[in-house]
Amino acid sequence: MTAPLSLTVNGVVHEVAASPWRRLLDVLREDLRLTGTKEGCGEGECGACTVLLDGVPVCSCLVIAGQADGRAVTTVEGLADGPLLHAVQRELVARGGAQCGICTPGIAVCAAAVVDAGAGRGPDARAQVRQLLAGNICRCTGYQLIVDAVCAAAATVGTGAASVAVSDARGQGGGA
Repeated sequence: MTAPLSLTVNGVVHEVAASPWRRLLDVLREDLRLTGTKEGCGEGECGACTVLLDGVPVCSCLVIAGQADGRAVTTVEGLADGPLLHAVQRELVARGGAQCGICTPGIAVCAAAVVDAGAGRGPDARAQVRQLLAGNICRCTGYQLIVDAVCAAAATVGTGAASVAVSDARGQGGGA
C-alpha cells in the first residue's frame, strides 16, 4: 500500500508515493536518489545512515517514512551551502578524517548538528565530541582525526551561545 508523503529534504519539498512503513533510508536513497546517506548495519547501531529529522539526528534505518511525512529532513547533501562545504565537512577533508566514506556522512550530519548548536568547544570539547561520536562506528581507523576535525569545525562556527547535550542531539531513533 502506498500513500502520498510530503518530505522536505534539504529544503526541497518532495511528494512521494510510498508505503509509509518503508524505511526513511530507502525512500531517500531509492526514491529521491540521495545516495549520500549510507546503510551500515541496518539496525541503528553504526550511525552511518544518520540524517536530521527536524534538526535532530536520527538513524534513518529506524525511522519509517510515514514518521517523516510533513517534516524536514537534512541529509549529508544538504549540509553544504551550494559549493561551500559545511565547516565539519571541510575539516574532515582537510584533516584526513574521512576514510572509506561509509561512516563519514553520518558522522558529518551528526557533528554538524551539534557544532551548529554550539557544542564541541571549551575545555571538555574533545570528550564531548568523543561522546557525540560514540554512536558512529568507523571501521577504517581510529577516531583521532575525526575528533580533531570536529573540534576544529566547532572553533570556526558561530559564537556557540547555545549548547546541547549529546543525548539530546541523538534524539529519538537512538543508537546513532
